[in-house]
Amino acid sequence: MKVLLTHTPQFRRQYYGERSLKGLQVAAHVVLNEADDALDAAALIEAARDVDIIVADRLTEGPGEIFPRLPKLRAFVRCAVDIRNIDVKAASAAGVLVTRAGPGFVASVAELALGFLVDLSRGISRATADYHSGRMPEVAMGRQLSGSTVGIIGYGCIGRYLAPVLKSLGMTVLIADPFLTVDRADGEHVSLEELLGKADYVVCLAVANEQTEKLIGPAALARMRPDAFFINLSRGNLIDEAALSVALRENRIAGAAMDVGRARDQMPTPELANLENVIATPHIGGLTQPAIESQSSETVRQVEAIINGRVPHGAVNADHWARRS
Repeated sequence: MKVLLTHTPQFRRQYYGERSLKGLQVAAHVVLNEADDALDAAALIEAARDVDIIVADRLTEGPGEIFPRLPKLRAFVRCAVDIRNIDVKAASAAGVLVTRAGPGFVASVAELALGFLVDLSRGISRATADYHSGRMPEVAMGRQLSGSTVGIIGYGCIGRYLAPVLKSLGMTVLIADPFLTVDRADGEHVSLEELLGKADYVVCLAVANEQTEKLIGPAALARMRPDAFFINLSRGNLIDEAALSVALRENRIAGAAMDVGRARDQMPTPELANLENVIATPHIGGLTQPAIESQSSETVRQVEAIINGRVPHGAVNADHWARRS
């Protein structure tokens, strides 16, 4: 059985790891992508011409055109949760199984959220940048998290992990999610409008889909208090970046922190990241060893199951898996 691992050498080091690579090589003959960039459709078709399984990084798309042109392909395994750039409908029509990895990054992303909250409140990165530049930082009054109100948009796995952590710090937790029931021990279930109007810190953790596209736009930002901070750890698709830029430039909100955006690889856009009242990191929320090993090792288990003709955990179109054997 032959497997193509699409991760570039850098992505293999950062997002797959030696342990999982060795496990994959035990399970199958592994073909590595040695290019410096993600494979486009033509390059992917050429690289996967005689492989049975593609194990793809998040940058490698699965466009519909590839599946009928790879008749030997049995499965497209995504080493990430997000499969929006995979044409699942086309894969299903061709009988190809599509899988995704589970959210092994929950603790890591929640910890980055906590770091953002502290940094926004105390100006850590701003003071550090001043010192590194040879300037004397402004000695400014900080904020205390305890006694403040935090609003979490989206009560998914990260929101459920983060809410009790913030509550244990003495914060009042508000949660907005119209699709899920909130555990009262975690916080108060409120509407998005109420959350935006009351929160000192707004943490966006909602799922990115057509319904949440530009969820945070001019109207939502206008509801936030001028002294409130906005944090995005979900996807840039949820934000109207032009509206957020205006709100930040005109000090309609106090500042923002973001690990995601609409730039390549879901990174913050430079125009927003460069603003003085913004803290930005290059999509590193899940970039910790435990988080990476969780997702990459899951793809190894999925490949093992596929080789043995079993539907693996994480399959999204098992009913259409005609190329099972």
